[in-house]
Amino acid sequence: MLPWVVRRTRLPLLSMRCVGCGSESATTGEGRFRVNANGKLLDVWLLVRCVSCDRTSKLTVRERAPVSSFDPAELDGYRAGDPRLVASRLLDPLFARRNRFTLDWDGAWRLDAPPACLDEALPFQVDVVFDDPVPVRPDRLIAQGLGLSRNEVARRIKCDIPLRRSRSTGFTFTALS
Repeated sequence: MLPWVVRRTRLPLLSMRCVGCGSESATTGEGRFRVNANGKLLDVWLLVRCVSCDRTSKLTVRERAPVSSFDPAELDGYRAGDPRLVASRLLDPLFARRNRFTLDWDGAWRLDAPPACLDEALPFQVDVVFDDPVPVRPDRLIAQGLGLSRNEVARRIKCDIPLRRSRSTGFTFTALS
């Protein structure tokens, strides 16, 4: 069984409307958080920047939360702008829904796969694993990895899931002659 791994190469762009210019694309830039204290309560926002006009907007992470409700390491991560903490917030579907954005994964992932020759050793089986929840259609991923057209993928590949639905979890397929 051949292993294929889908890996994130950078954080995806955010698809959300800018209040300044009306553009639909924003980025986290360096991934900075803003922590604001109001008495014994804290507000935490993730700062994002519009790709078109460079305007900064805030995505709410926590509002009016007592200081005692924060894990000290997490609070230090917010203050330091920990990249792993930025990634975990952005990839959280509840955070995205609450802040009304979607992720644009174009150019933000790669497929790590050993070279496979379709003319040798048929049939062979491939196990696809995702490091991050990258939504990609299996037929497109297989076509890219094997250098086939999507029509050839439909003819020559037997998969344990539907090929035309976006997936962000692992699956297995078999290449047939």
